[in-house]
Amino acid sequence: MKAMILAAGKGTRVRPLTYDLPKPMIPVLGKPVMAYLVEHLAKCGVREIMVNVSHLHEKIEEYFGEGQRFGVRIGYSFEGYTDDKGEVVPVPIGSAGGMKKIQEFGGFFDQTTIVLCGDALIDLDIEAAVEEHKRKGALATVITKEVPWDKVSSYGVVVTGEDGRIERFQEKPSQEEALSNFASTGIYIFEPQVIDMIPPGTEFDIGSDLFPLLAEKGLPFYAQTRPFEWIDIGSITDFWTVLQDVMQGQVKGLTPPGKQIRDGLWVGLNARIDWEGTTIEGPVYIGSGAHVEAGCHIVGPTWIGHGSHIVGGAEIVRSMIFEYTRIAHDVEIEDMIVFKDYGISRDGTARHVSECTDTIWGNARDRRIARRA
Repeated sequence: MKAMILAAGKGTRVRPLTYDLPKPMIPVLGKPVMAYLVEHLAKCGVREIMVNVSHLHEKIEEYFGEGQRFGVRIGYSFEGYTDDKGEVVPVPIGSAGGMKKIQEFGGFFDQTTIVLCGDALIDLDIEAAVEEHKRKGALATVITKEVPWDKVSSYGVVVTGEDGRIERFQEKPSQEEALSNFASTGIYIFEPQVIDMIPPGTEFDIGSDLFPLLAEKGLPFYAQTRPFEWIDIGSITDFWTVLQDVMQGQVKGLTPPGKQIRDGLWVGLNARIDWEGTTIEGPVYIGSGAHVEAGCHIVGPTWIGHGSHIVGGAEIVRSMIFEYTRIAHDVEIEDMIVFKDYGISRDGTARHVSECTDTIWGNARDRRIARRA
């Protein structure tokens, strides 16, 4: 069985994280989202995976290589070019266009292939889904989930007949226009004939272009609604919520790494906590090499990345502090993600550290910041 992971997008709804990280590399419990996908595909018997890349492509390629440590073979299809200054310029060709480019180059899609977005955590029984796809004689299958009506505008939604055949596909309709609240999860199963329907040399999207075309032609195009975990990281708010749920043990199979030294407190190797006047209310993870000074107050669910430095008197509540971050003396961080130069609230509002009157956070490796604070 083969798979393709869609990883070429810019991740605009997850900025500013995606200024420095491609969306599939956003970490959950310290590991990129896409790594969970690759591991799950390998567990389900997938051995060949193509990935289309563009924005910050080198970070994906350097992490995953050709897949040896995951027990799979991984190949990449780059979408863009390098300009005269040596800078990479992404050129969007759409999710379906990305499949077409791969097919024209090397003919990868020569059997039933599962295609997945690279920004969600799943535990789908892929073999069972493919078996149902083949039993129905489908050319294309969309794995769907029922979502609240007030969320339909964030997804592509399907309208099906009694046999599960898709009659209409609406890409991110308004709540008033939506004809269904069964959303595409960004997990698709395709036969090679579907790729033949994608026009070459033009931007073409799976949801906006390919699926309406399949429905219009009345081809064997089906939806499956299966019981499985699907955690979509579509926005900063989604990411913050996922982190909270994971740290509280609400996501099956995911637990904080490190060693549990107290109820609700996990630490990485060589982490240092000065306990005098410090209170920690779990669940909290403190990464390897991190230092929590005396007099701090940390309330979970909170993740403190490796190499970070929490200066005495700081208070951190329900937040994620990325690696090598220094939180200054007496600073209060609540319901936030602190990533490099940005502090991001749970609703997605970002603030650059330069907008603050004092240096309230910075790079823990920067000695200049350590002297100023």
